[in-house]
Amino acid sequence: MDLKQFIRNIPDFPKEGILFRDITTLLKSNKAFNYALEALYNQIVDKNITKVVAIESRGFIFGSLLAHKLNAGFIPIRKPNKLPAEKLSQEYALEYGTDKIEIHKDAISPNDNVLLHDDLLATGGTMLAACKLIENLGGNIKQISFLIELEALKGRELLNKYTVSSVIKY
Repeated sequence: MDLKQFIRNIPDFPKEGILFRDITTLLKSNKAFNYALEALYNQIVDKNITKVVAIESRGFIFGSLLAHKLNAGFIPIRKPNKLPAEKLSQEYALEYGTDKIEIHKDAISPNDNVLLHDDLLATGGTMLAACKLIENLGGNIKQISFLIELEALKGRELLNKYTVSSVIKY
Protein backbone atom coordinates (compact mmCIF):
# COMPACT_ATOMS: atom_id res chain seq x y z
CA MET A 1 0.00 0.00 0.00
CA ASP A 2 1.32 3.45 -0.89
CA LEU A 3 0.89 5.31 2.41
CA LYS A 4 1.97 8.63 0.89
CA GLN A 5 -1.49 8.96 -0.64
CA PHE A 6 -2.89 9.15 2.90
CA ILE A 7 -0.60 11.97 4.05
CA ARG A 8 -1.98 15.49 3.68
CA ASN A 9 0.57 18.16 2.76
CA ILE A 10 -0.06 21.57 4.31
CA PRO A 11 2.15 24.38 2.98
CA ASP A 12 3.41 27.14 5.27
CA PHE A 13 2.47 25.38 8.52
CA PRO A 14 3.38 26.00 11.30
CA LYS A 15 5.31 28.81 9.65
CA GLU A 16 6.06 30.07 6.17
CA GLY A 17 8.36 27.85 4.13
CA ILE A 18 7.49 24.62 5.99
CA LEU A 19 5.57 21.83 4.25
CA PHE A 20 3.78 20.04 7.08
CA ARG A 21 3.15 16.30 6.64
CA ASP A 22 -0.21 15.76 8.34
CA ILE A 23 -0.78 12.17 9.49
CA THR A 24 -4.38 12.70 10.66
CA THR A 25 -5.59 11.74 7.19
CA LEU A 26 -3.70 8.44 7.47
CA LEU A 27 -5.07 7.82 10.96
CA LYS A 28 -8.69 8.20 9.88
CA SER A 29 -8.36 5.38 7.34
CA ASN A 30 -8.58 2.08 9.22
CA LYS A 31 -6.75 0.28 6.39
CA ALA A 32 -3.88 2.79 6.17
CA PHE A 33 -3.61 3.09 9.97
CA ASN A 34 -3.41 -0.68 10.44
CA TYR A 35 -1.02 -1.09 7.51
CA ALA A 36 1.31 1.57 8.95
CA LEU A 37 1.20 -0.04 12.40
CA GLU A 38 2.04 -3.47 10.97
CA ALA A 39 4.88 -2.00 8.90
CA LEU A 40 6.37 -0.36 12.01
CA TYR A 41 5.88 -3.52 14.06
CA ASN A 42 7.48 -5.79 11.45
CA GLN A 43 10.67 -3.69 11.58
CA ILE A 44 11.18 -4.37 15.31
CA VAL A 45 9.30 -7.56 16.21
CA ASP A 46 12.49 -9.59 16.77
CA LYS A 47 14.45 -7.05 18.86
CA ASN A 48 13.39 -8.23 22.36
CA ILE A 49 12.04 -4.78 23.24
CA THR A 50 11.18 -4.24 26.91
CA LYS A 51 10.24 -0.54 26.71
CA VAL A 52 8.85 1.64 23.93
CA VAL A 53 9.72 5.29 24.43
CA ALA A 54 7.81 7.83 22.34
CA ILE A 55 8.15 11.57 21.96
CA GLU A 56 5.27 13.97 22.59
CA SER A 57 2.79 14.12 21.08
CA ARG A 58 2.25 12.41 17.74
CA GLY A 59 4.84 9.79 18.64
CA PHE A 60 2.46 8.57 21.35
CA ILE A 61 -0.07 7.35 18.77
CA PHE A 62 1.97 4.54 17.28
CA GLY A 63 4.36 4.25 20.23
CA SER A 64 1.67 3.08 22.63
CA LEU A 65 0.27 0.64 20.07
CA LEU A 66 3.72 -0.77 19.40
CA ALA A 67 4.27 -1.23 23.14
CA HIS A 68 1.02 -3.17 23.33
CA LYS A 69 1.90 -5.39 20.35
CA LEU A 70 5.38 -6.03 21.74
CA ASN A 71 4.13 -6.71 25.28
CA ALA A 72 6.49 -3.95 26.42
CA GLY A 73 6.13 -0.98 28.74
CA PHE A 74 5.32 2.45 27.29
CA ILE A 75 7.31 5.52 28.35
CA PRO A 76 6.41 9.07 27.29
CA ILE A 77 9.03 11.73 26.67
CA ARG A 78 7.34 15.06 27.29
CA LYS A 79 7.87 18.75 26.83
CA PRO A 80 8.99 20.65 29.98
CA ASN A 81 6.78 20.74 33.07
CA LYS A 82 4.37 18.01 31.93
CA LEU A 83 5.72 15.12 34.03
CA PRO A 84 4.79 15.05 37.74
CA ALA A 85 7.62 12.99 39.30
CA GLU A 86 11.39 13.42 39.44
CA LYS A 87 12.67 13.83 35.90
CA LEU A 88 15.75 14.07 33.74
CA SER A 89 15.93 16.82 31.09
CA GLN A 90 17.85 17.20 27.85
CA GLU A 91 18.20 20.41 25.88
CA TYR A 92 18.57 20.41 22.10
CA ALA A 93 19.08 22.98 19.35
CA LEU A 94 16.32 24.32 17.15
CA GLU A 95 16.65 26.44 14.03
CA TYR A 96 16.14 29.52 16.24
CA GLY A 97 17.07 28.80 19.85
CA THR A 98 16.75 25.70 21.99
CA ASP A 99 14.09 23.45 23.46
CA LYS A 100 14.00 20.71 26.07
CA ILE A 101 12.44 17.29 26.59
CA GLU A 102 12.02 15.31 29.81
CA ILE A 103 11.58 11.75 31.04
CA HIS A 104 10.86 10.36 34.50
CA LYS A 105 14.08 9.25 36.20
CA ASP A 106 12.53 5.88 37.07
CA ALA A 107 11.16 5.19 33.56
CA ILE A 108 14.04 3.07 32.31
CA SER A 109 15.84 0.30 34.15
CA PRO A 110 19.46 -0.50 33.39
CA ASN A 111 19.67 -2.88 30.45
CA ASP A 112 16.11 -2.26 29.24
CA ASN A 113 15.94 -2.90 25.49
CA VAL A 114 14.39 0.26 24.10
CA LEU A 115 12.56 1.16 20.93
CA LEU A 116 12.45 4.93 20.49
CA HIS A 117 9.59 6.11 18.29
CA ASP A 118 8.38 9.39 16.83
CA ASP A 119 6.10 10.27 13.96
CA LEU A 120 8.62 12.12 11.80
CA LEU A 121 12.38 12.36 11.31
CA ALA A 122 13.48 15.79 10.09
CA THR A 123 16.84 17.08 11.36
CA GLY A 124 17.12 14.48 14.14
CA GLY A 125 17.82 16.90 17.00
CA THR A 126 14.85 15.93 19.14
CA MET A 127 15.51 12.21 18.70
CA LEU A 128 19.20 12.61 19.51
CA ALA A 129 18.20 14.36 22.76
CA ALA A 130 15.84 11.44 23.50
CA CYS A 131 18.70 8.99 22.90
CA LYS A 132 20.84 10.84 25.44
CA LEU A 133 18.04 10.62 28.00
CA ILE A 134 17.66 6.86 27.49
CA GLU A 135 21.40 6.22 27.64
CA ASN A 136 21.79 8.37 30.77
CA LEU A 137 19.25 6.11 32.46
CA GLY A 138 21.10 2.95 31.38
CA GLY A 139 18.80 1.86 28.57
CA ASN A 140 19.98 -0.07 25.52
CA ILE A 141 18.61 1.54 22.35
CA LYS A 142 17.82 -1.36 20.04
CA GLN A 143 16.13 0.69 17.33
CA ILE A 144 14.69 4.08 16.46
CA SER A 145 11.56 4.12 14.33
CA PHE A 146 9.63 6.78 12.49
CA LEU A 147 6.46 6.73 10.46
CA ILE A 148 7.85 9.42 8.11
CA GLU A 149 11.40 10.42 7.19
CA LEU A 150 12.28 13.64 5.37
CA GLU A 151 15.47 12.39 3.73
CA ALA A 152 16.62 15.78 2.40
CA LEU A 153 17.04 17.06 5.98
CA LYS A 154 19.55 14.27 6.71
CA GLY A 155 18.38 13.53 10.25
CA ARG A 156 19.48 9.92 9.87
CA GLU A 157 23.10 11.13 9.66
CA LEU A 158 22.83 12.67 13.15
CA LEU A 159 21.59 9.29 14.43
CA ASN A 160 24.20 7.24 12.55
CA LYS A 161 25.32 5.20 15.57
CA TYR A 162 21.80 3.75 15.93
CA THR A 163 19.61 1.46 13.85
CA VAL A 164 17.00 3.74 12.29
CA SER A 165 13.91 2.70 10.33
CA SER A 166 11.06 4.56 8.70
CA VAL A 167 7.99 3.53 6.76
CA ILE A 168 7.35 6.54 4.50
CA LYS A 169 10.23 8.48 2.93
CA TYR A 170 10.11 11.85 1.24
